[in-house]
Amino acid sequence: MTDTKVTAVDLGPRRVARRVVVDAPAAELFALVADPRRHGELDGSGTVKSTVSGPDRLGPGDRFTVAMRMYGAPYRITSTVTEFTEGRVIEWRHPFGHRWRWEFDEQSPGRTQVTEVWDYTTAKVPKVFELAGFPKKNAHGITDTLLGLARRYGG
Repeated sequence: MTDTKVTAVDLGPRRVARRVVVDAPAAELFALVADPRRHGELDGSGTVKSTVSGPDRLGPGDRFTVAMRMYGAPYRITSTVTEFTEGRVIEWRHPFGHRWRWEFDEQSPGRTQVTEVWDYTTAKVPKVFELAGFPKKNAHGITDTLLGLARRYGG
């Protein structure tokens, strides 16, 4: 068991990133995130629900739809996988142009540095996200997601 610490990562303006080391192989962690049906159990923000349509395992260019809830209002969002490197990187874009990215860097056998990024540099309405407080809100959600992931594996 490690001392779980989520750290902020500065990737420049309009990118919110956090990192944690997890006591699990990169391939196992990647497989968990690449299964959109498991996003609800990973989500630390409380917005992702378990209803998903799309492939069982994501790949390049795949689309998937997830039931969400924010401020008490339910909605569905369809995302498209925009970057995919098996076992290392998976990223998807929402219809408003922002992206969610996961990076997995196995530091030693069974010990992986995991970075989650909310990138709104390509968002259609970045100022709206800022005015609504999404950078801070998503920073908290990412931190909670990564803490939960680390705890799942004994961190």
